[in-house]
Amino acid sequence: MAAMERPFVEIDGVSLRYGGAEGTLALRDVSLTVGRGEFVAVVGPSGCGKSTLMKLVSGLWPSSAGSVIVGGREVDRPLPLVGMAFQNPTLLPWRSILANVMLPLEVVEPHRRRLRGERAAYEEKARRLLAMVGLAGFEAKHPYQLSGGMQQRASLCRALIHDPQLLMLDEPFGALDIFTREDLWSQLQGVCLTLKPTVILVTHDLKEAVYLADRVLVMSGRPGRILVERRIPFPRPRSLDDSYRQDFQDLVHELRDHINTARKGEERPDAA
Repeated sequence: MAAMERPFVEIDGVSLRYGGAEGTLALRDVSLTVGRGEFVAVVGPSGCGKSTLMKLVSGLWPSSAGSVIVGGREVDRPLPLVGMAFQNPTLLPWRSILANVMLPLEVVEPHRRRLRGERAAYEEKARRLLAMVGLAGFEAKHPYQLSGGMQQRASLCRALIHDPQLLMLDEPFGALDIFTREDLWSQLQGVCLTLKPTVILVTHDLKEAVYLADRVLVMSGRPGRILVERRIPFPRPRSLDDSYRQDFQDLVHELRDHINTARKGEERPDAA
């Protein structure tokens, strides 16, 4: 029998306290794994440590206890294999959309060394990514010429341009209207089915979590820890029509019930 593949992300007994020994305990004894190519969504009440967890995995913040291992190596510094997208696109206003998408190539090795000699190939790759999310023809535009949803699509392309093995998404669609969000869910699903990165999504939108993820993890109130794990049973590709099915809605309501319990500081046993 072949040995089981090691998880791509391994978080074991991680705690984090801000402000020293007497500071705020943000995370307590968090353990989870994420398989290579898996899409995991993390939900929970405000202030539960979801974004803190993202910082630990990406190497932007060291843990106070426990270990974080990504790709078989312990995380002790920012990881070049990570692509990140946030609630605000943070595109540079003086750069074209194409130049914004290519920005990580100027920073992340080995692309930085190769960029000058292989610029045409990299530009073509950026154009392909933009076309994949419906932005073909907008390469020469500047951010102010695009809608918020279009800017977020460009931000997603920027997070993917350097072939990250791990894609970290922190409320990437939270500032958008529901129609734009739903359109971007479909766009993101298509990109992930094509490129197959490992994805960790932090979101407050439970419908978004169920639509996009293979598994959803529910965190407790501060100090954050994993209370509930739910595997999403719906096959891919998923359509927006699926989100109106009764079993889909039932799962969303179940997750909301767990979060409401977490907000009250009550832990509910994880049912099988």
